[in-house]
Amino acid sequence: GGGATEMELSKGLKKHAVGIAGKEQLVMNMFAKSLEVIPRIIADNAGLDSLDIINRLRSIHFNNDKDGTEDTLYVGVDIVHGTGNNKESFVWEPLLVKVNALKAATEAACTILSIDETVRNPKSEQEEQQRRIKKSIPNAGKRR
Repeated sequence: GGGATEMELSKGLKKHAVGIAGKEQLVMNMFAKSLEVIPRIIADNAGLDSLDIINRLRSIHFNNDKDGTEDTLYVGVDIVHGTGNNKESFVWEPLLVKVNALKAATEAACTILSIDETVRNPKSEQEEQQRRIKKSIPNAGKRR
């Protein structure tokens, strides 16, 4: 809870992206960054300095591999102290809900990005075309 899962996923994706070349690396890094929106919103909604909280969470999660402690896996946004161990605070999220939410959000984003055509309104296009004609012809539409 508290964005700890998203921070760990972001960390894992960023580390995996290092070994990938080209645009795929950029896409993975941006997806990883998008996951950090969850703890940022939690911090904002709690009235905390979200930039400071995200920087602290990044520091804690990315240094997790160096110190070898598992407890940092569960560090997320704590509305009282800024950051804290959500496992110890009993701030948990059901795994199935989290997995389904991430899948649904990813599928929605992919659907939006894969749209090749824009839905057009012929009436609106006709009105826009008439406005352009009136602008290009002096005194168009004015009676003498």
